Amino acid sequence: MGEKHSDLINKSRAAFLKWRALPAPERGNYIRLFGEALREQKKEVANQITSEAKKIISESEGEVQEVIDMCDFATGLSRQLYGLTMPSERPNHRLQEIWQPLGIVGCITAFNFPVAVFGWNFCLAAVCGNSIIWKPSPHSEGCADLTKKIWDSVAGEYKDLVLIKKGANEASVELAEDENIALLSATGSCAMGKAIAPLVSARLGRNLLELGGNNAAIICPTADLDLTIKGVTFSAAGTTGQRCTTLRRLFVHEDIYEKVINKLIPSFESLKIGDPFDRNIQVGPLISEQSYEAMKKTLDDCLSKAKKIHGGQKLDIEGGTYVQPAIVEVDSHIDEMKDETFAPILFVMPFKKLTDAIELQNSVKQGLSSSIFTNDFRESELFLGPEGSDCGIANVNIGTSGAEIGGAFGGEKDTGGGRESGSDAWKAYMRRTTATLNYGTELPLAQGVEFGDEDNNYEGRTFVRTENELTATAPHNISRIEWIAEAGEDGRTYEEINAPNSYYRKCVPGTDNAGNNTSIKKDLKYDIDKGWIRLKDE
Repeated sequence: MGEKHSDLINKSRAAFLKWRALPAPERGNYIRLFGEALREQKKEVANQITSEAKKIISESEGEVQEVIDMCDFATGLSRQLYGLTMPSERPNHRLQEIWQPLGIVGCITAFNFPVAVFGWNFCLAAVCGNSIIWKPSPHSEGCADLTKKIWDSVAGEYKDLVLIKKGANEASVELAEDENIALLSATGSCAMGKAIAPLVSARLGRNLLELGGNNAAIICPTADLDLTIKGVTFSAAGTTGQRCTTLRRLFVHEDIYEKVINKLIPSFESLKIGDPFDRNIQVGPLISEQSYEAMKKTLDDCLSKAKKIHGGQKLDIEGGTYVQPAIVEVDSHIDEMKDETFAPILFVMPFKKLTDAIELQNSVKQGLSSSIFTNDFRESELFLGPEGSDCGIANVNIGTSGAEIGGAFGGEKDTGGGRESGSDAWKAYMRRTTATLNYGTELPLAQGVEFGDEDNNYEGRTFVRTENELTATAPHNISRIEWIAEAGEDGRTYEEINAPNSYYRKCVPGTDNAGNNTSIKKDLKYDIDKGWIRLKDE
């Protein structure tokens, strides 16, 4: 199953130590070259995705394009790894935020997006200065091998920046438990995340989890139904229902429910299902027979609860496990709607009030993607506000699928809370350093502490210095002030020390007109501490 784990770690660590020393824009240039190589081999990579992941060829091409776009994004990002400069409360100081590379990033990807999810992680991790060990799905290891080959063609001495770890669950566990993995990014089911996360947490490691979704859409009375039906059909049936952003639950306002269902059923029935390499095909096969068995079990469990079930049957098409996407009409939010079945099943139910639909949408444990179809400004703003969708993705007049790389991708609750791709998702692949810079000659301590002095407020006070002790007293009549030179000479007055450029020449004691109640200026502290000044009470 490939190289030993320890060998992968050692090679990845060595690659990281070399790579992090490159200026970020130079790292970005390597990612640019990777993107150009992908452009040249886009067809080959897309064909490999369709062969292994069973996605229709147009979706596979779109996935490769997504990685290419990510390379462009990351190339620009390499010049924009911005930190902050913040004002300090101390004079002649400033605070600075600096972002540094983490180290080795472990990346676990799923079968349904065998290349794109790697691209999201690798492009960002690389420009941030990290190396990556990629654990692909056993269903799509050929995609990983081909992508690695393309990286190697442009990487020069940095080929080991990408290393592949093959295997099933045991390989994921090794990555999760290894303290050398600075960040573990894992994409997969909620069950997988709940198994992996404690292993990372046990070593106080970092994780980035992109887990399952149980996504919902709401259709309001003002919705453009032609647009809506198209968006719902693609979101529910695209990739044969095997996207983490697939639409699983649909809430339709009761006033338009019959109109929507009468348009939606024919839309589902008209889907062209078959060979994913055929460009006229819209829905390919499920990834495995086990996926169909899970779909069938969910539909069987719904038989006694649903008003009606449309589709869902297995199709007699050679070359894979083909099914007709299903619509399940229900009157209430049944138990089968609470968990994600990774297959094309769309539950549809009516609602009366928008707030009720939002509450039902948010009632599940997952929180990845959501959408609302409406032309009512107030409804869309409610949905996007703090009382609306609790998902990481909330769309208006577009389905739950089809996220763009410019925005951070990820969800809340059992979806894991991780963010990949755009916006400031790059920060997950770096560590933050806060630096305090002192460009002055004084050292004010935190919280106003004056280290080593019981009473350091010299202003307005007089002092008597004996052989080894400086004591503050009440105001005294001072008739003589003696200065001690830095070299230790004693007994000479200020006027006798001819050092016009010395520090303590600036520190002239003050007296009133009568020569009484002499006080020492605050800036004499340094001279007193150094023993350069002696005051006598005569």
